[in-house]
Amino acid sequence: MLASIVSFSIRFRGVVAALATALLIYGVYDLMRAGLDIFPEFAPKLVIVQTEAPGLYAEQVEQLVTRPIENAVGGIIGLQYLRSESIQGLSIVTVVFDDDTDIYRNRQLVTERLADAAGELPPGTGPPLAVPLSSSSATILTVGLTSPTHSLMELRTLVDWTIVPRILSVPGVADVNVFGGDVEQLQIQLLPEQLRRFLTAPGC
Repeated sequence: MLASIVSFSIRFRGVVAALATALLIYGVYDLMRAGLDIFPEFAPKLVIVQTEAPGLYAEQVEQLVTRPIENAVGGIIGLQYLRSESIQGLSIVTVVFDDDTDIYRNRQLVTERLADAAGELPPGTGPPLAVPLSSSSATILTVGLTSPTHSLMELRTLVDWTIVPRILSVPGVADVNVFGGDVEQLQIQLLPEQLRRFLTAPGC
């Protein structure tokens, strides 16, 4: 077999040289058009939607949050399939698109559908948000905090003001996603009885 190939190459050396030259030209042309990346993206085109649902356990999150979002984003042009995860206090819906679609257009379509789905979610549920674009290998570590002595608000304050800034200061860390707990707020609440007493005081 090898001898016949060598014999054919020698006999028709002009044809072989022409084919090799054509193959070389095509390879150089294709190489110039190829997208080069140090860390090539191997994951499919996907958009991840996260929705916080404080106070709801997994079954409630599935029924009241995850399913309405799935119904809202279902049927989008280029949609390949949906997968979801419902845990206590959090809904995660992953929308996977065809490989030949534009990721930025996909995110725009999903965002438009989420705007309509936000009104169907239970009161107190955070708005559904598409997580920022990142590499498929970007999720390095998932950490959960619990404490028998500190409240959920104290833990969330510790995470937001101490832990997250320290993690973001590590070289190579681009983003930190935080969910759960009670966000501390500064609220000014008026007391109607006190206002009425001042309004009816002499000299007012």
